[in-house]
Amino acid sequence: MSGGAERKRLSDAGREWKQWGPYVSERAWGTVREDYSDHGEAWEYLPHDHARSRAYRWSEDGLGALCDKNQRLCLAFAFWNGQDPILKERIFGLTGNEGNHAEDAKEYWWYLDSTPTHSWMTWRYAYPQNAFPYHDLVAENRSRGRHDPEFELVDTGIFDDDRYWEITADYAKASPTDISIRLTIRNAGPEEATLHVLPTLWFRNTWSWGNDSRTPRMSLDNGTVVADHHSLGEMRLAGDGDPTALFCDNETNGARLWGQDYGSFPKDGINDHVIHGAATVNPQHEGTKAALHYEQTVAGGESHEIRLRLSTDEPTLDSSFDKLFRKRSDEADEFYASVIPSAATAEETMIARQAHAGMMWTKQFYHFDVEQWLDGDPGQPPTSASRSNGRNSSWRHLNNADVISMPDTWEYPWYAAWDLAFHCVTLADLDPEFAKDQLILLLREWYMHPDGQLPAYEWAFGDVNPPVHAWAALRVFEADGSQDFEFLERIIHKLLLNFTWWVNRKDEQGNNVFEGGFLGLDNIGPIDRSAELPNGGWLEQSDGTAWMAMYSLNLLEMALTLAEHDPSYEDLATKFLEHFTYIASAMDKCGLWNDEDGFYYDILHQPNSESVPMRVRSMVGLLPLAATTTLSSATLERLPDFAQRFEWFRANKPQHAAHVVHQAPECGFDGWLLSVVAPERLPRILGTMLDEDEFLSPFGLRSLAKSHREQPFTVDLGGSQATVGYEPAESTTGLFGGNSNWRGPIWFPLNYLLIESLHRFACYLGDTFEVEYPTGSGQMQQLEDVAHDLSGRLVSLFMK
Repeated sequence: MSGGAERKRLSDAGREWKQWGPYVSERAWGTVREDYSDHGEAWEYLPHDHARSRAYRWSEDGLGALCDKNQRLCLAFAFWNGQDPILKERIFGLTGNEGNHAEDAKEYWWYLDSTPTHSWMTWRYAYPQNAFPYHDLVAENRSRGRHDPEFELVDTGIFDDDRYWEITADYAKASPTDISIRLTIRNAGPEEATLHVLPTLWFRNTWSWGNDSRTPRMSLDNGTVVADHHSLGEMRLAGDGDPTALFCDNETNGARLWGQDYGSFPKDGINDHVIHGAATVNPQHEGTKAALHYEQTVAGGESHEIRLRLSTDEPTLDSSFDKLFRKRSDEADEFYASVIPSAATAEETMIARQAHAGMMWTKQFYHFDVEQWLDGDPGQPPTSASRSNGRNSSWRHLNNADVISMPDTWEYPWYAAWDLAFHCVTLADLDPEFAKDQLILLLREWYMHPDGQLPAYEWAFGDVNPPVHAWAALRVFEADGSQDFEFLERIIHKLLLNFTWWVNRKDEQGNNVFEGGFLGLDNIGPIDRSAELPNGGWLEQSDGTAWMAMYSLNLLEMALTLAEHDPSYEDLATKFLEHFTYIASAMDKCGLWNDEDGFYYDILHQPNSESVPMRVRSMVGLLPLAATTTLSSATLERLPDFAQRFEWFRANKPQHAAHVVHQAPECGFDGWLLSVVAPERLPRILGTMLDEDEFLSPFGLRSLAKSHREQPFTVDLGGSQATVGYEPAESTTGLFGGNSNWRGPIWFPLNYLLIESLHRFACYLGDTFEVEYPTGSGQMQQLEDVAHDLSGRLVSLFMK
């Protein structure tokens, strides 16, 4: 692997080069951490209409924004088309309570490119030339029901005749603290139009909450904005041409919001000055927020370029500007040539590169001290008593202030435990050190609960995400060359605490069958799996138990890897071998496998009634396939103590081992298969999985079988009915906010896990094992070929 200059930057001084990056979310309003209401109305407490006027407590947002790794200083863009009632400073969208399918961004922007050190990045945004239809988007979506499609920005006609601005920002670093930006503004419309462009620099407000009285300052020096911060030092922003410098303070406009006077030049001062000509910018050219105001008139179909530079030195915009952009662009090409397979087509290469860019751009600074959030800041009024026992009140130890990979910069501008694990597997191909740091971070004592639980997500840190951290750690370890044993050792020690939490808290009956809750699958079933059942029953989960079987195998693999360097880990490997067999055999004993259907189901236990299988064909029943690994004879030869225990267990505990430890010499694999799904069951469950009327679609595996469109599943919960049916688009129920839909659409990570399992079964079963693919086609294929075709179907989602 070469990767040229970018790879060298990562290996030599990666952390230094990543001091500045796209660590600013597209949305900070409407988040839990900014919600100080009595009863947790996060969407309403700080809405979009307040965002331009109200200083955020915990983090910032902006368009195409950059900041330092501690988010002390931010740089973003604001635009005005001369028609809108406000500056376009952030992405607009509907709140969870406004949309007919819950929260949804109503704008169009793209992350086109980025290297891991952010030495080179590209961002693009489409901004209408006519007045942005804020009111129409809210009113029309509010008038629609759950059975209606969403009303999108393009549906308003705002882009008719191409009357919009295509704004592209390219970023190139000359050094870790010297960033040049080329902003290309293309008038896509047929006629001349004018756009106001305001590159904006501001300090995150850290001084208004009673914790730190030091206020940084900005000033104007010969056309350059100078930002001076007590810990960051001095940064300077310069732009070409002759822009007008505008200054205000990143302080709340209390007069606008609550009729209280909070100062002369508040956060929305630049907005009010540009839109209304108000005297709301500081004539002394001082403050904590500043913008360079450009007014550009561009002919139809033409473009205009604005050059900017943010640097610790005196920023110049000379002939070296274009040379730097060519150099960094070429280095990015060289880096991705070392990552993306050379056999990929031009279209596949573009898809992979933009996918990687999305991963780079969704690294966000996340700040949330839950204890202070619960108790209130010393410089603010105390919070209400109702908050002390409300949302996240049992997570007082949680104190986050880190750059973290987020699921999304607008809809999910907060980390989620299992999303992050999947992210790290992808990130390891680009930047393995960052991937490892992320996995370790979530296990640190200021993240992990004292009882061993990992935080799920900010709406409810105590919810339960699937335990995929160990799986991700193994994949990152392998992607990094399988040599960083210190990383693996740090991970396994903390995961032992988390595994114990699962065993102690999520096995209600103590029978090795687990009740994990919704497990990130939201509305995949007929009921809310996180809520108590109305009749006092409980649900034994096929997926929750399968996740724990997989977790045991992951820790077994981890312990075996470490045992080759430290024999003490052989004992730990034995422990997880045995625990896997106990869980897997318990799945059979309690009836999660339905032999009549050849599928796994959850089991509903109701008081004074016999247990009922929840015969829903969904990912819940396919996940047992993921609890699969192989154990080679070579591994056993290298670890004689473990091998001896393995043989003893097989001979003396056949009631557990026989169902999940398989050896078939005719398969040609020198060793054993450890799997929840026995080889004799495999054709039956794959027959359902690979059926085009069930799970198999042209684009991968559905989360819920297509057959449930005509045959929804209904269960009686002591007089009330609960139903789940196939819905290939937006959800028609309000479970989990109404936007989370596992009722048909395809989710990549679980497809990835199942494809990986097919490869593992193929490794053991060899070329002689074939399945009908698709089911009913009469065509027999080897598992490797099936896995390859499923991968192609997934990628085709993004192809023309």
